[in-house]
Amino acid sequence: MDQAVAPALPAGAVDLGPLHDSLGFLLRMAQLQIYDHYFTELRDFELRPGEFSALIVIMCNPGIRQGVLAQQLKIKRAHMTKLIRSLEERGYVERTIPDEDRRSVTLTLTPRGQTSMQWHRQRFMDYERLPKSVLSPQQERQLIGLLQTFVGLDEAAP
Repeated sequence: MDQAVAPALPAGAVDLGPLHDSLGFLLRMAQLQIYDHYFTELRDFELRPGEFSALIVIMCNPGIRQGVLAQQLKIKRAHMTKLIRSLEERGYVERTIPDEDRRSVTLTLTPRGQTSMQWHRQRFMDYERLPKSVLSPQQERQLIGLLQTFVGLDEAAP
């Protein structure tokens, strides 16, 4: 049986149906676009986005409990354990078991982690300022504000 092969449609001609107005679909497409830009611009960056996010939060909250970090970043505990173990093995993070609660683990940056994060943080902030969007600066600020509200972050938070 020969099946007729339809001619390829250009990307703009594809009917996305209800996905066109789907918040989840649009957020996922935006995430893919941002990650593509991240890996293109920061291809020699030694940290993946999730690792970088974890280190930034640890840097801003020395002694944060690993479970709290996992909860805040919406990372499953098992995945967080693996991520932190990798960062510890690479010399970025120190895990400590507090005497008052032997079931928990607190996290701090090592001196190497602190030095590295100062450099990486500046590079990341420079990357964030690159013209990567079809949005105007005002639209980008509005989108960030809307997303902060959507995910439950207070815009006034430090």
